[in-house]
Amino acid sequence: MSMTHYMSLLADNQPWNLILFMAIPVIFAETITVTEFIILFNRGRQGGLNTFNKICSILAGLYFTGIFLYLFPTAFIPLTVNGEWHTWVDVVAVGFYLSGAFFLLPLALLELGVIGRKRSEDEKLKLHFILVSGFLIVAHIAMIFGMVNPEIVGGMAGMSH
Repeated sequence: MSMTHYMSLLADNQPWNLILFMAIPVIFAETITVTEFIILFNRGRQGGLNTFNKICSILAGLYFTGIFLYLFPTAFIPLTVNGEWHTWVDVVAVGFYLSGAFFLLPLALLELGVIGRKRSEDEKLKLHFILVSGFLIVAHIAMIFGMVNPEIVGGMAGMSH
């Protein structure tokens, strides 16, 4: 059975790639989401949970940006230049995975006060929630398409056609 490059990345160098490229970012995002729900439910604006949420948001954004900066030039560009994608399913899986940086980096920048300084606390909370939700959506799309056997949607001869 063939697999997408996304799944190959996670399957190689077990268990380290799985931990570094999947477990850590997803655990960060799910932790942020759960704490966000508790903060919203309790209408809390300060406290230990808020601080924990903020630290996780900053770390997740910086960590995933590092993943993006590593994988884009070492995987995405070579796969594209050399025509080595395993059908469109592979492009979707890897593309959506890497697009997570477009949600987590702004999340970190928001928490660091680099962006959104003039927004109210409610507006920041709303943007924070949207960014975390966006990451979870693209990460799950990447996971779903990453698990598809590319052979079921076409041959493995490349995507020149």
